[in-house]
Amino acid sequence: MSRDVIVIGAGGGGPVVAKELAARGLDVLLLEAGARYADPRREWTHLENDANNPLTGFLRFGPADRTEPAWLREEPQNSYLLQAAGVGGTTLHYYGNSPRAYAGVFHGYDGADRSRYDAAHAFPFGYRELIPYYEWAEATLPVQTAAMGVKETVFLSGAEHLGIPVQTRKDTTGWSYRPQENAILQPGGTAGRTGDPARLHYPEATGCTFCGYCFQGCMEPAAAPRNQFAKRSTDNSYVPMAITAPAWAPHGRAVTLLADSYAVKVHTERREGRTVAAGVTWVTGATGERHREDARVVVLAGGATETPRLWLNSGLPDPNGWVGRGYTDHFLDGVTGLFDGDTGNSRGPSSAARCDFPGHGALENIGLTPAMQAFVMNMSDSGLRGRYRNGRGLTGNWDGRTGRVAGAELKEVLTHGVDRLLNVLILTDDDVEAHNRVTRSVLPPDAHGPVPKVVFRSRERTRRTLANREFLARKAADLLRGAGAKRVYRFDWAPLLLHVHSTMRMGLSADDSVLNGDARSRWVDALYVADNSALANSLGGPNPTLTTQALATRTAEKIFTGHFGGHAWVGHEDPVPSTDPRVSRAL
Repeated sequence: MSRDVIVIGAGGGGPVVAKELAARGLDVLLLEAGARYADPRREWTHLENDANNPLTGFLRFGPADRTEPAWLREEPQNSYLLQAAGVGGTTLHYYGNSPRAYAGVFHGYDGADRSRYDAAHAFPFGYRELIPYYEWAEATLPVQTAAMGVKETVFLSGAEHLGIPVQTRKDTTGWSYRPQENAILQPGGTAGRTGDPARLHYPEATGCTFCGYCFQGCMEPAAAPRNQFAKRSTDNSYVPMAITAPAWAPHGRAVTLLADSYAVKVHTERREGRTVAAGVTWVTGATGERHREDARVVVLAGGATETPRLWLNSGLPDPNGWVGRGYTDHFLDGVTGLFDGDTGNSRGPSSAARCDFPGHGALENIGLTPAMQAFVMNMSDSGLRGRYRNGRGLTGNWDGRTGRVAGAELKEVLTHGVDRLLNVLILTDDDVEAHNRVTRSVLPPDAHGPVPKVVFRSRERTRRTLANREFLARKAADLLRGAGAKRVYRFDWAPLLLHVHSTMRMGLSADDSVLNGDARSRWVDALYVADNSALANSLGGPNPTLTTQALATRTAEKIFTGHFGGHAWVGHEDPVPSTDPRVSRAL
């Protein structure tokens, strides 16, 4: 059987391409290695271990059958690769944060601060070219200004002490603070006004119910149609639109979605002297059966680790050696304040306020439940706080030594309860470095071929990356002090590989990029990439998902016009929001 398009991966980017092309009548097959959770209220719980256990949790990176082992990745350094498998991918446990990238990471930027960016690895087009695609994705999800709660009030009160202005535009124009722009529906009706479960049923309650469990997916409010769930992870937004395309698009054709289907090979053919993508082989997890289908176009969207792994395991060309290289990660860190009063840490959207420092990165608040709070306070490259330091010697406006909070001190801190803590996440503008990369491991292969090895030299970042991280850590501590924290902890996290990008990067030069400016492979025709790995750099620090989705929209348009004789639609049509009642009725 031959399709128009096969998309590999139903995470943050793949469903965007699938939905946009299906809306224009193309025959699209969407493959996902993990499970499809058709009824989260029956299949999920709010229990932290049930959701987040890396070996058995329903949001682990592993097969649909939770009795089977999780999928192996080799990490030779002290790091933690946080991935989720299943329809929705890592958007299942993201916080919905949807800021735009900083303009300084795009080609042609001429701002006064241009020397602060990784100009050698800029996007191969200007920022303004992406704005219509941002607007399209923002309207489709939709993206809305986050609802404010207690922790946002505390965070923003601290931000006022930093001497930076309030940002009022979606485009970040300078150092500033503001509510997040989130892919989370604002609360309506009784939502956000009561904690009584009996009064938090749709349609009496709409949007975010302030349950505080963003990290465990989203199934709120009760009785809502799937496309009305509060958090706009792709399983709640783009996937429902993809599979119901005939109901809301005049020429729509429903996407064929196959979960539990792990792609193991991209096939190519030689045509007129060129290598061309021809099809895909995948393995059905439940049975071990192998299947192959051909297509006119293949789109890789498995993520910054899985996409280069599939490329390398398929034996696709890599003449410049940049497949898998340039792994950027925002070099995350955490700073936490302990307060005398209630901070609302565990309630409401998990991250709803931010500070932006173009040229350095960003800060955002993150609300956590107890087990995740203990986890983030125990992941460090600086050893055990007050006991050993690993030679890091980091100093700043925090209490005592940097490092893990453990034992009696952790118990004492958590005795106050998580709602006396306020967490600030540091998002560093991380330089593209060739030695941070995905390769094939020498460990025994699994059922899908050689497993990936993720190499991160956390202590060998560029001077600029390291300086950015320290700048932001100090700003975070100053913010918490300004908000009234009586104690401030800085953890110096080992690489928490959550915001990961650029391993199949698009770029200006064929010497250090895999994709051209259309997100098409430089060496294989009809082969595109539509996940975080396609990003040219770390975006200056902002959360990556919205930019990936805007870029995936642009890539879908390039595929439609370049391979199927279609017309461009962004800027010429009005987007249909994923909450459209026609989608609800068709589900």
